[in-house]
Amino acid sequence: MNNTSALPVPRWVPEGARRYLAHTEAGRSIRDLARGAGCHASTVLRQIRKVELRRDDPLVDAALQTLAQTHFPPIDACKSTVRRDSSRGIAKMASENKSNTDPLDTATLDVEATRVLRRLCESGAVLAVAEDMDKAVVVRDDGKTGSTRTAVVDCTIAQALALKDWISCDNPGRISRYRITATGRTALGQLLAEAENRARSRNDNGFAEAQAPFSAARAEDEAGDETGGRPRRMRYNMIESPLVALARRKDRDGQPFLEDRLVRAGERLREDFELAQMGPNVAQNWDRFLTGGGRGGVVPDAGAGHGPMDARNRVSRALSDLGPGLSDVALRCCCYLEGLEMAEKQLGWSARSGKIVLRIALQRLKRHYDELTGSDQMIG
Repeated sequence: MNNTSALPVPRWVPEGARRYLAHTEAGRSIRDLARGAGCHASTVLRQIRKVELRRDDPLVDAALQTLAQTHFPPIDACKSTVRRDSSRGIAKMASENKSNTDPLDTATLDVEATRVLRRLCESGAVLAVAEDMDKAVVVRDDGKTGSTRTAVVDCTIAQALALKDWISCDNPGRISRYRITATGRTALGQLLAEAENRARSRNDNGFAEAQAPFSAARAEDEAGDETGGRPRRMRYNMIESPLVALARRKDRDGQPFLEDRLVRAGERLREDFELAQMGPNVAQNWDRFLTGGGRGGVVPDAGAGHGPMDARNRVSRALSDLGPGLSDVALRCCCYLEGLEMAEKQLGWSARSGKIVLRIALQRLKRHYDELTGSDQMIG
């Protein structure tokens, strides 16, 4: 007996359905499944019973049959899956179409599920599935005498939605009508949020962007500044700095929102901040410069005799010169590397106001460094 899957089961298949198929199609015992999952056998048993009870739903039954035929070899050549009368037409249609289509992947399901679930959230909308049809339709009652078709759905997508319990049918029949469930509404919110985050990351390379390799940061860092042309030493990955991301944005005149000299001023504060943390037991408490709530998790000041005092004093003088409000956003964004959205939330500011305050803080910080003389200009 072959107790393994012929093909990997898609990731979108719920955990309970995976264990149900492994038990009924691959012949794995409940105790074996429980040992593999690290849970009690009764937990697996309840999941399998729950899936079995849901097979009265024609879409759920058709989805399980399709997964069994595609991803699990038959245990016995003489044994066939018994089809329920209510799902005979849909299951037959699914088995015939499956040979002509590729297995449903997670990305395709997410896109189609977002489209269909949004239509099902409309008032009076249902997903109608007929036994002998290879497509399902979303129709919305117009409140008078007719209905309007708002979407056409491939039956494999409808089966996946039903198997994930995002849609349900109270009275299956020759024409089954499905409505969105509470689980489906929650899933739609998550899908929309993920799509928005991906679009924001692609469009503006803002504060949700993935960190680039250190080689890219080194290439930017070794380009040198506009004054000396000498490459700067990289103390940290500049790609992770909110200042670098904000400097790529343009203002209404098409100019960079943050000039290079303002970014360098923020980098200088960051370098002094990092130097102040070096040495044994030198965790400095900078929260006294925050007026909008502490960051938490910072060890109190260990005393004047520990750590690079010069760098610590330079940071203290710079933050004191900025004053309340400006020192908040400078410390959070330049030193703690918090994104502007997080800083605005922590400080209780309105959305998109943090970047204006941050630019003012960097202008004031640059003026502070320009006024320094002698050894105070040394960093590192």
